[in-house]
Amino acid sequence: QVELVESGGGLVQAGGSLRLSCAASGRTFSTSAMGWFRLPPGKQREFVATISWSGNRVYYADSVKGRFTISRDNVKNMVYLQMNSLKPEDTAVYYCAGRRPLNIASESGEYDYWGQGTQVTVAS
Repeated sequence: QVELVESGGGLVQAGGSLRLSCAASGRTFSTSAMGWFRLPPGKQREFVATISWSGNRVYYADSVKGRFTISRDNVKNMVYLQMNSLKPEDTAVYYCAGRRPLNIASESGEYDYWGQGTQVTVAS
């Protein structure tokens, strides 16, 4: 079992940057693929980015490609989402998620554990 706690959200002006962090507890973290999802206001949860257990494979939603970077540190049990050039449409609650298989995935149903979320608000 892995428990996830996100941090780093907040209010930022359009064009600004934020780095989200996800602290994981549990011995299986280093063998779990991880992902970030978001829930925009009034919309359904959507995929943002995913990273394999080793960090050598990543995949992004088209809407964030080139602006966001996912990374992980298996020694510190951390996953990060660096968000640059933020836009108002990036406003959402961002969730860290993990899955027991090693490989990346972009569907929320393929993830086994979730954090509580952190709010990101981008002002225009």
